[in-house]
Amino acid sequence: MATAAADNGLTISSNKSGKPAAKTRRGLTSPIVSYLQAMPLVLILGLFLLLPILTIAMVSFWDYDSVRIYPDFVTFNYTETLGSWVTWKIYLNTFKFTVIVWLLTMFIGFWVAYFLAFHIRSTTMQIVLFLVCTVPFLTSNIIRMISWVPFLGRNGLINSSLIQLGIVPKPLEFLLFSEFAVVLAMVHLYTLFMVTPIFNTLMRIDRSLVEAARDAGASGFQILTNVIIPLAKPGIAIGSIFVVTLVMGDFITVRFMSGGQSASVGLMMSNQISLLQYPAAAANAVILLIVVLLIVAAILRVVDIRKEL
Repeated sequence: MATAAADNGLTISSNKSGKPAAKTRRGLTSPIVSYLQAMPLVLILGLFLLLPILTIAMVSFWDYDSVRIYPDFVTFNYTETLGSWVTWKIYLNTFKFTVIVWLLTMFIGFWVAYFLAFHIRSTTMQIVLFLVCTVPFLTSNIIRMISWVPFLGRNGLINSSLIQLGIVPKPLEFLLFSEFAVVLAMVHLYTLFMVTPIFNTLMRIDRSLVEAARDAGASGFQILTNVIIPLAKPGIAIGSIFVVTLVMGDFITVRFMSGGQSASVGLMMSNQISLLQYPAAAANAVILLIVVLLIVAAILRVVDIRKEL
């Protein structure tokens, strides 16, 4: 004979062997509740992230001509992309932009974040100065790029000032519509993506560690290299991921600021789309995604950012 008693959601039963069995109502429903709580995020990621990526990967194997695309399974989109020296040259040019912009934004971003975190004592002033850094983001990227033209142009402010001061005899041609202009615009656009995570990491550093190092006789340089920079590595890694991914996929800046004299992978895909070469552009998108994921994986292998997330 079996008996059962319920108390506060606890069900106790005894069988013929006399061994009680206990199950909680919470234990029965918790897996279902967990799945229901995760379902909205799964749907959002599936519809807006996973499904588009799978669609791009599928289209990259389709055939096409000058008029339309044909659902098929061909691999020449990848073979033509990877077998062309022009493509490799464009990828190398993109890597060059990425490395230069990453180094400059990391240098500038670290020192801006360091100044805000350690030299500004007032929290209110820190917030105000940080908001000042975000003011350029109130306008679009295109407007911020175009704003450099009056400064960098042949008859712009910089060339006019240099000629009037007698520093140069004629206008400098490399300032606008060149790779220099591309790098300058990218640094202007993406430095804040490096400042924000580094500043967040530096604000979490226990100031007693700095005081202890100073009491132990460490110099300012030693404190910076042995205490602050190692503790700031997660923020630097997060900022590096932001900057690398943004620069690798950028094409508007390269198109506008180079005047058509330079190229990037994003610009190449944009041109392919304008020519209705969607499968070829999809193949380049898949290759670029793999390259970016490998770079991000390398960064995550060097620095553990889980403490910062």
